[in-house]
Amino acid sequence: MYKVVGVRFKRAGKIYYFDPVDIPLAVSDPVIVETARGIEFGNVTVGPKEVGDSEITQPLKKVLRRATPEDLQIAEENSQREKKAFEIGLEKIAHHNLEMKLVDVEFTFDRSKIIFYFTADGRVDFRELVKDLASVFRTRIELRQIGVRDEAKMIGGLGPCGRSLCCATFLGDFEPVSIKMAKEQNLSLNPAKISGICGRLMCCLKYESDCYKQNNGGCKGCRNKQEYASETDEDPEDAVAEIPED
Repeated sequence: MYKVVGVRFKRAGKIYYFDPVDIPLAVSDPVIVETARGIEFGNVTVGPKEVGDSEITQPLKKVLRRATPEDLQIAEENSQREKKAFEIGLEKIAHHNLEMKLVDVEFTFDRSKIIFYFTADGRVDFRELVKDLASVFRTRIELRQIGVRDEAKMIGGLGPCGRSLCCATFLGDFEPVSIKMAKEQNLSLNPAKISGICGRLMCCLKYESDCYKQNNGGCKGCRNKQEYASETDEDPEDAVAEIPED
C-alpha cells in the first residue's frame, strides 16, 4: 500500500498524486511538489489516502513541503509576471504576423520555463517567435498548441444553462461525448442546442447517459400522451398533454 495526496496546479485542472512523505496535509493546503518539469506550487484537493500497489503506474514524485509565506509570495509574483508575459506575447505574435491565438501563459514555480498556450487552425512555424521571446525573458520558452476545449477550460465563461462552464470549475479531464448520447436523451439534434461555447458537444450530455441507457434501453417510450378532461371551453385537441410516466 502507498499513501498519496492529490494535488491540482490550476483550478479544475487534472489531479496528480504525490507521496506526502509524512508531512501532515489536508485538503486546500498549499504545497510545493517535485514534478517532471521541476518544482511546482499547487493545492491539495484529495486528502491523504492509501492506494494499492497495482494503482501506482509509475514512481511517485514527492511533496517537498507545505508552502511557506515566501512560497505564496513567489506564486503571487509569478501570477503578475504571467499577465505581463501575455501582453508581450501578443505583441510578438503580431510582430511576426503569425496565424495563432494566444490563450494563456504559465510560469513554472522556479521560473526556469515559461509556457505559452495557443490555438491555431494548422501548424505554425514559431521558431523565430521562440527566439524573440527567449531574448526578452532570458529563460526557456515552450509554445504549446491546444484544442478548442482546452481553450474554453482555460478562459472560462457561461454555458447555455447560465452556469459557469463545467470544464472551468470542476471537470479535471475531458471524457468522450457523442451525438448518440443526445439521441438517447431525446434531445434536439440542432448543433446550436447541444454544443458548448467551444463548438463541441456539451460535456454535460455525458452526465445522465448511463442512466438513460439503463432505463428501458435509452428511455424509449418514457413519454406518452395521456388525455384529460378539460373543464374549460378549450378545443378537445388542446387538452392532450405529454406527461412523463412515474
